[in-house]
Amino acid sequence: MSPEPHPHDPGDRDRGDHDPGDHNRSDHDPGGQDFGGQASGAADDDLTTVRVDQFLPHPPAKVWRALTEPELLVQWQMQGAEHFRLEVGHRYTMTSVPRPNSNFSGTVDVEVLAYETCRTLSLRWADPDPANSADWTITWTLEQEGRGTRLFLVHEGFDPDDPAQMMARKIMDGGWRSHVMRALGQALERF
Repeated sequence: MSPEPHPHDPGDRDRGDHDPGDHNRSDHDPGGQDFGGQASGAADDDLTTVRVDQFLPHPPAKVWRALTEPELLVQWQMQGAEHFRLEVGHRYTMTSVPRPNSNFSGTVDVEVLAYETCRTLSLRWADPDPANSADWTITWTLEQEGRGTRLFLVHEGFDPDDPAQMMARKIMDGGWRSHVMRALGQALERF
């Protein structure tokens, strides 16, 4: 029997069988609807990148806090997020359940690359295991939309020639859209 997945693992609820077309839409909703809390994004043929577009009914300053305050990050990200500091160059480690089908060791080394307060946050995620070539950039972008926030996630750096990376992309695509955005939304409701 395999171990239970960690509740804050982006891929824990989706083992790669998610159809990203389930929640896609090709344009922004001018009325700021949240589409039932599901993340959306235009169909993306770029195999090097996962893009997620999510409306959150909270102001950008509140969403920014959820992205950058360790006591809030632990409510929706992997174990180790409590070590985050909003400081360019800061490094910390997060852990989750290993995924042999994508060569994921269960460990992510994270580095804060750049940020603009209440606007963008860019992080480097790398698996320290030499068997995994994962070296990704995760960029969050916040835009005010009505009384809420349009949150964009760009997860880039997947190698389309590496089958394990393509499996990781499939798992992460589904996990970001379903579990992570839902967990983030729930965390925002609690404070």
